[in-house]
Amino acid sequence: MNLERKSLSEINVTPFVDVVLVLLVIFMLTAPFIQGAVDVDLPRAEAKEVDLKEGLIVSISKEERVYLDREIVPLPDLEYKLSIFKDAFPGRPVFLRADKEVRYGFVVRVISILKKVGIENLGLVADFTEEPAR
Repeated sequence: MNLERKSLSEINVTPFVDVVLVLLVIFMLTAPFIQGAVDVDLPRAEAKEVDLKEGLIVSISKEERVYLDREIVPLPDLEYKLSIFKDAFPGRPVFLRADKEVRYGFVVRVISILKKVGIENLGLVADFTEEPAR
């Protein structure tokens, strides 16, 4: 009786799938905490909450520093960075979060840069409340 043993050349993918699923779960749990990490005291308004995960978040801190997501961007460089975003993700919304202590003129200046780049889908973010603003 001549028994020949063939080598098994198949790769066992079960451990790989397990690792990928664990990484997916970790990503799904941590992703909501990553968005909007700039500390901004938003004004209160009577409105519905918006899903900010869909687009780019432009934040203006109390000190009038401008952030794209969590990266600080000097005002002269804002137009260039926004044009890169617009070209890479056409049609994606941009959400503007401004601290309630920021001068109105500065917010208008940032909005004018957004419009100059050609961003049409702009949302202003306020702190959600059920009570009327006072």
